[in-house]
Amino acid sequence: MDIEELINRYLPLARRHWLPLVLGITGLILLGYGLIGLFASSSDSKDIIFEKADSRESSSPSASLVVDVEGAVVSPGVYNLPKDSRVKDALIASGGVSAQGDRLWVAKNLNLALKIIDGAKIYIPFEGEKQSSPAVSGSTGGSSTVGIGESININSASEKELDALPGVGPVTAQKIIDNRPYQTLQELVSKKVVSSKVFDNIKDKVTLY
Repeated sequence: MDIEELINRYLPLARRHWLPLVLGITGLILLGYGLIGLFASSSDSKDIIFEKADSRESSSPSASLVVDVEGAVVSPGVYNLPKDSRVKDALIASGGVSAQGDRLWVAKNLNLALKIIDGAKIYIPFEGEKQSSPAVSGSTGGSSTVGIGESININSASEKELDALPGVGPVTAQKIIDNRPYQTLQELVSKKVVSSKVFDNIKDKVTLY
């Protein structure tokens, strides 16, 4: 059978069904282009990598504090503690009161529940040692242990304790608390918490630690 006979045989059939044939051929062409584009995009795509965030980035400087624990403790030194730590936490970090420590003094004078602030210092006296300065320098307010001296720690004393100072009333006592911490006693004047006259009257009765 030659080409002319094939044309004569199938041409009438093609004329009757030309639309389905055209649509079918067009569909096959579009399908081919679609498959080519799909494989091309798959080969060029890059893997998406999910990286775990560094947990250290979630820790802000304000989430911890540094405290200096000295005196009759097992391991004196500077310790990093979580924010809102108490005196008890600092003692635990330093190993607790040593065998030479004055445990009776600690039981009577040291407030283990006292909150400490960044840069605070805690001193535990030895047995027989006269403790004339505050045991804890640094708190967030409230009642604190001042020690066996008469000096009042302006960084940790309560409003009632500050109110007892000459020339300092409830309003000024609260101002002293609001402007903590203090690096020097003179900051009471430079921060305009008290007047120079009042400062002269209380400077020998207050301390920073």
